[in-house]
Amino acid sequence: MSKLVEVINKLAAGVFIVIMEIVTKLSDEIYFNLIRDDRYLYFVKGLGVSIQLTFYAALIGGAIGILVALARLTNNKVIKVIAEKYIDITRGTPVVVQLLIIYFAIFASTKIPRVVIASIAFGINSGAYVAELIRAGIQAVDKGQMEAARSLGLSYSQAMYHIIMPQAIKNILPGMGNEVISLWKETAIAGFIGLEDLMRGAEIVRARTFSNYTPYLVIALIYFYITALMTMILGKMERRLRKSD
Repeated sequence: MSKLVEVINKLAAGVFIVIMEIVTKLSDEIYFNLIRDDRYLYFVKGLGVSIQLTFYAALIGGAIGILVALARLTNNKVIKVIAEKYIDITRGTPVVVQLLIIYFAIFASTKIPRVVIASIAFGINSGAYVAELIRAGIQAVDKGQMEAARSLGLSYSQAMYHIIMPQAIKNILPGMGNEVISLWKETAIAGFIGLEDLMRGAEIVRARTFSNYTPYLVIALIYFYITALMTMILGKMERRLRKSD
């Protein structure tokens, strides 16, 4: 019995030592990567830049998406082909390549702020996906709705605004929410053009602390929790729309 107690005590002591080593290592990592020299400010600043970039890009992408979706649904063949080519080219090339081309080739000689250029680049990329979401949402509405609206004397634009779009929004919302979430994560490549976003902030901290994983774990947690918050908000909006049915 005494030997069993001795073995248990040794195991408990070993576990305690391991836990203390982990706690000490974790506290050291937190101190050197976040607290010392106020390095947490790099992450705070990066978070602000990433959120700002996502917001502006989502607005630009939404505006482009609406115009391109309507262009794809028009009877004008020239406009329709242009819209289709825009979508094919945008979806067929990596977003990082588009970002670099827009920054170094198109806006290279301008004094436009980098965050604006990056917002335009991400907005153009997002617009192609938003356009397809909107087009699919509009086409999911029964064609009889448009015919009934036109028979009542409404113009095409009035029918779209008052009849079709309110119904299409319910079909579009889940996909739009996922697109914003994807856009939020895609902005992690903004550092390629020198923007001090979350990823850039982590790289600056890593270069000063020589820690190969803690800065990236910090931004991974930030991205995860912001994504979870967006998902929760989207879920609440979807439930409200279902109740309105």
